[in-house]
Amino acid sequence: IPQQSAPALWLAASVAAAIGALWGWFAPAPRPAELDPYSHGISMMAVSSEQAVVPDGSVTAILLAGGVGKRMGAAIPKQYLELNGQAIATYSLRMFAAMPQVGELVVVCNPDWKYIFEDAYNALPEADKKPIQWALPGDERQDSVYNGLQAVRDGAPLVAIHDTARPCTKPSDAAKCMSDAMAVGAAVLGVPVKPTIKEVGADGLVEKTLQRAKLWEVQTPQCIKPELLREGFELVKKENLEVTDDVSIIEAMGLPVIITAGSYSNLKITTPDDLTIAQRFIETGE
Repeated sequence: IPQQSAPALWLAASVAAAIGALWGWFAPAPRPAELDPYSHGISMMAVSSEQAVVPDGSVTAILLAGGVGKRMGAAIPKQYLELNGQAIATYSLRMFAAMPQVGELVVVCNPDWKYIFEDAYNALPEADKKPIQWALPGDERQDSVYNGLQAVRDGAPLVAIHDTARPCTKPSDAAKCMSDAMAVGAAVLGVPVKPTIKEVGADGLVEKTLQRAKLWEVQTPQCIKPELLREGFELVKKENLEVTDDVSIIEAMGLPVIITAGSYSNLKITTPDDLTIAQRFIETGE
């Protein structure tokens, strides 16, 4: 390289480095579906749902609305608080009713709050008024899911179990989860965890730091083939198991569960702060 060209090369390299640094600061963070799935311990099948078609009307949505919501500190269950002029629980009803894949709705709720769903259902467009069934909530989440499963029509290929305290679920994410479950048998929406997670003993001392690349925060819907879920509940009863989410039942059977990459906006409303965040998501359409 001629000696007189060295300063020009050095200047060009410096400018390129500066641009790269600025891009690192201001470039938008990747959405969950754009993350490399292999770096989080799942196959491409968990992110791309092209391998399974979900026929129109084949899914029964089980909407869980029996919780009390003690952490919210409200006078009524959190799922019935208003968010932008409508009860939180009705966002889920409207979303699933409008999805072509859904052919039936099962609402699990206390009879005292049934009118909330009835009013929202009656206000739906005629095309979205899918057959609707009702079930009573149980003492625990798994009991409510079991009760809802009993109301599902015979021969339903798939159920999508959803917490109605999640009003910001995107139909596109739910559809991907349905497709993955149709292919594998069970799928759950989730997002990679952002913070570092440490396992702590009863004495308050850190025992180990978990590998963040393998950790996912699970959401709903959780989509499962009904015959697998029924078989799983037999195991739960036989072994007296307690499960905190629905696909854990399938895991207990030793069967595969796929993580479907979802969206961070699909938060579960638990505290008053969550209401503020959810309102922003709904207003901006995020």
